[in-house]
Amino acid sequence: MKVLKFGGTSVANAENILRAEKIIKKESLNHKIVVVVSALQSVTDTLIKAAEAASDKDEDYLQFVKNLEEKHLQAVKELIPISEQSSWLSFVKKHFNDIEDICNGIFILGEFTGRIKDKITSYGEFLSSNIIVARLQSQGLDVSWMDSTEVIRTNSNFTHAKVNFDITEKNVNNYFSKNHQQITVVPGFIAKDKEDNATTLGRGGSDYTAAILASALNVEELQIWTDVSGMMTADPRLVSSAKVIPEISYQEAMELSHFGAKVLYPPTIQPVMVKNIDLWIKNTFQPEDQGTLVSQNLKVSENGGQIAVGISNMNQIALLTLEGSGMIGIPGISAKLFQCLSNEKINVILITQSSSEHSITIAIGEKDSHHAQSAINSAFEDDLKLQRIEPVKIETGLSIVALVGENMKSRSGVSAKMFGCLGNNGVNIRAIAQGSSEKNISIVISENDIRKAINVLHEEFFESEIKQVHLYLCGTGNVGSKLIQQIYEQNEYLKENLLINLRIAGLSNSKKMVFENKGLSSADFAELLNNGEDSTPELFAEEIISRNLRNSVFVDVTASSEVPEIYESLLKRSVNIVACNKIAAASDFSHYKKLKTLAKDHNCKFFFETNVGAGLPIIGTINDLIRSGDKINSIQAVLSGTLNFVFNNYDGSRPFSEVVAQAQKEGYTEPDPRLDLAGTDVARKILILAREAGYTLEFEAIENVGFLPEECMQGSVEDFYQALSRYEDHFKGLLDKAQKEGKILKYVADFENGKAKVGLQHIASDSDLYHLYGKDNIVMFKTLRYSEQPLVVKGAGAGAEVTASGVFADIVRSV
Repeated sequence: MKVLKFGGTSVANAENILRAEKIIKKESLNHKIVVVVSALQSVTDTLIKAAEAASDKDEDYLQFVKNLEEKHLQAVKELIPISEQSSWLSFVKKHFNDIEDICNGIFILGEFTGRIKDKITSYGEFLSSNIIVARLQSQGLDVSWMDSTEVIRTNSNFTHAKVNFDITEKNVNNYFSKNHQQITVVPGFIAKDKEDNATTLGRGGSDYTAAILASALNVEELQIWTDVSGMMTADPRLVSSAKVIPEISYQEAMELSHFGAKVLYPPTIQPVMVKNIDLWIKNTFQPEDQGTLVSQNLKVSENGGQIAVGISNMNQIALLTLEGSGMIGIPGISAKLFQCLSNEKINVILITQSSSEHSITIAIGEKDSHHAQSAINSAFEDDLKLQRIEPVKIETGLSIVALVGENMKSRSGVSAKMFGCLGNNGVNIRAIAQGSSEKNISIVISENDIRKAINVLHEEFFESEIKQVHLYLCGTGNVGSKLIQQIYEQNEYLKENLLINLRIAGLSNSKKMVFENKGLSSADFAELLNNGEDSTPELFAEEIISRNLRNSVFVDVTASSEVPEIYESLLKRSVNIVACNKIAAASDFSHYKKLKTLAKDHNCKFFFETNVGAGLPIIGTINDLIRSGDKINSIQAVLSGTLNFVFNNYDGSRPFSEVVAQAQKEGYTEPDPRLDLAGTDVARKILILAREAGYTLEFEAIENVGFLPEECMQGSVEDFYQALSRYEDHFKGLLDKAQKEGKILKYVADFENGKAKVGLQHIASDSDLYHLYGKDNIVMFKTLRYSEQPLVVKGAGAGAEVTASGVFADIVRSV
């Protein structure tokens, strides 16, 4: 014999009931089956709404009842042949007359007790089960209806009645010893107490009814038919990559269901676990799917060594904390606390206590928090007056996340892995609990972080193949557009070789922004931006923080002074930052240090390798030297690809202004070339290198020996070029002077003894700086270990392509 339970959407309407009928027919070919059914979809909730409206003197209750009557009459018309409909239509009308009478009584008395609630809600399953029996009988099946209220007996704890298993098991076996139909249909959820009052088994009680019958009959298996293909590794509404769990132990299923896995009502497990009955969770809409087997007979190794089997979550949680020095070493405090909550029928979901016994923290449903607070403060009134205990503290807006698995037992590093990946994504943990069985690690976090947290954990424990990284790019100019192109061209390689999938989840320019959690397509980002929302750096940051996606990286490929102002808010939310923009790292030293500290404190990365030398590994080399214990004593460098290009190409045969214009056209200069030619950009770069080398240096302390006439620094960029033309003799004079010495011009940055200087120098042919062509940069480090011959980093130091590749490399390092 088998027990099958259909509920929720499985019996939502006539169409779904016909799907269930096919499954019932198939299963009854080779087995006698007991079919437990729920009410039609939303019927129980609507019955409660009708009764509550009546108790509030709201005459809308009549419409609620009328709507439900129509729903059931329509089901009869769609399921039962016309020749047999009359009696069943009358059956429905008669019982809705009874429901209306009950609501009328509630309306008059203004009273809606638990006893009345059980009475009125019992009609849902009663009606649906009878209609389904009529349908099956009309198809010629050998079927009977069993009144579960006559066999399942409970106490009088209305709405959550406790089953008397001894009497119930005797009644069940007595019924089936006299009735031998191939199919027996039973209403779930409902029962009676010893005074024959209607009682119910709690929401989800139809599952429980099925388990009670399966246990009493000691059947071969229990099947729970629902609208998903089994228990999932996580809530699929939150995690798109959630997978069906093929097999799971009863203990694991109990933990998952207790902490929010809605597929299975927690009390369902105990009756069948005691009898060692296999439980299948199957999909009414995809009956061919394997589903999930819940069994006592699984071996831990059968999960392929998987550490965890699933993640579940509960929202709308409150933490209540009772603390005080008067609790230390005093027996009975915990007992008094939990007895107080038990008396108020408040369910405690999670408990944690400090080792000093100074405080006890419990998690309960948010709706019960103020009631619980009042009850606890009342119970400990004397201790509060004597200030031995402080008033109960409440925190709301929280969620519980539970990581569950038999294989977690005695496995070192599980907690570290769990807390580490959450910490790296800025998820703060408010409370932790782990049972001695080691099957479950439960944490309390902000409800705002729930989607991110579950996705992070799911990726860490169930998706070792590919890590999803969400990029937010600010700036779509030369470097930004090249970077986007490189990301799309290289992403397949990253997925195959580094197990990383880069998604451009947000894009912004100076005017517009656009977002897509699943990633913008490569073809239409420009058009999407044109049609995007109005943008400012602040709005872009607010949206990034609001979306709160895991593994987020903000990429600044602008030269804007406004964009770095949002770095702090992003770092505080553990968003990694990759910056091509030099403004932040070259700002006041205190601000530079603050950003570095924020990144460290919030477990995220702040990378800006391309601030100096485009894609050259200059900052990375400094970091490696410092980490290995070396000390940088001096730096000599040509750090401007623009200036190197200009002075390599300026030979007096054409005007200096023309060479500068060429450099700008080819993308080597800043939008305003004066930032390069005035040495400002080089000064920023040597400042950043000195800071990364461990020196405290401010921009104002850098000696900048300029070569541009003052007039060139006035007015607009157009004015600048006109001034360059007027001062051609000046630039020609600089060139001639160097050539007379047999030397060339290079714009050099020097750092030594804690001091920095930038300016034009005459470079002889025996210098390492002499043979530097095109837009190349060179940096020479003298250190404790490289004291005689410097460590040299040399290569292309400008250009959109190489700068974008440097940013790309930082992105990959950041995740």
